Amino acid sequence: MAEARCMKCKKQVEVKDPKEVVMKNGMKAVSGVCGTCGTKVFKILGKK
Repeated sequence: MAEARCMKCKKQVEVKDPKEVVMKNGMKAVSGVCGTCGTKVFKILGKK
């Protein structure tokens, strides 16, 4: 399960419907929705 920081809730939350994406610079990230409030959340993972 992925976790990311929600800027609306101001805490680490569980990511609902996580999708791994690759940004323009080649770094991986997880994009999804906050499980608490429904706001979009995003977490950069790195180049791994």
